[in-house]
Amino acid sequence: MEDHAKLVSKVLVLDHDPECHERIKAFCDQNNLVGLKVLDENVLTVLKSNVDLGAILLAESYSDKGTGGLALARLIHQLRPELPIFLRRESTAGMDELSDTDRNSFSACYTIDTIETLRKPIEECIFCLIYPNALVRGITELTKTALESQFKALRVEVATPYVVRDRIIFGEIFTLIPIESNWCRGYLMLQTEEEALLALIADDKTHINPQEGGGFRDVNNVLGEITNLVWGSFKNRFVSHTASLGTHVSQVPLIINHLHRYISFGSEKPQLCFKYTLHDANGPGLRPLTIYQRFIFNLNWTPEEFAENEASVEDLFEMGELELF
Repeated sequence: MEDHAKLVSKVLVLDHDPECHERIKAFCDQNNLVGLKVLDENVLTVLKSNVDLGAILLAESYSDKGTGGLALARLIHQLRPELPIFLRRESTAGMDELSDTDRNSFSACYTIDTIETLRKPIEECIFCLIYPNALVRGITELTKTALESQFKALRVEVATPYVVRDRIIFGEIFTLIPIESNWCRGYLMLQTEEEALLALIADDKTHINPQEGGGFRDVNNVLGEITNLVWGSFKNRFVSHTASLGTHVSQVPLIINHLHRYISFGSEKPQLCFKYTLHDANGPGLRPLTIYQRFIFNLNWTPEEFAENEASVEDLFEMGELELF
């Protein structure tokens, strides 16, 4: 298999010790982690709303109370059990010295002098799936093309692709569509905010006549059409038309809890995430539209069988990339 993509993952750093910050930041930079800080009073609020975390680095002494960090870890684990928590201890005491309850809250313990020991658990928890470069690059290309075809006078900004473990839904509207091939099975999901998309429709930035539309059904139609375009392009580019898919009978239920803005695909595997921000090409005018795209390969993932399709002349005619002279 070709070289895999170098992805990043965002981690929330909850640590008050300024003497440790430089070491933690250096470790994050060396291990493709993007460290984020938050005010103490906003920790739980952020955890209820953030959509793209991969893990949490938590100090045992956080909150300036000897066991403050442990107490907070219990709350975080209850609120977001899918997020691995790495505990920085003040002494060399490891997981064995913790109570059974606290031990279940953490994926690993470390001290600032042994922070390098986190490399392996981070690989196992966050970067355990390998994504081919051609797949990651191709997804951004075909999605950018789909977005540009559905909006007028908007500039599409693509963030660095990253890996997430959280299950929080962004915005009020999302689409899901199954993806199946000989090398993967799962879902493509797009998420966005209704208000920002409604504003673009009202400002005639879509193909919907603002005089005739502007309701939530039009928002559904726009995001649905983008999803179909991305799905179709993904199939044309990455799904073999000749390879046998076999007989797939296994499925897992999707769990969606609207009250807590939570969705589960029945798998603990990390998810591949892309963030697209659409700006007014004519300047700082309308509020930017943010679209989060996730690929959840929860049913099958065998990247060693991945290959890009070579488009035939007939395919290029159908896609409009070739025409008769």
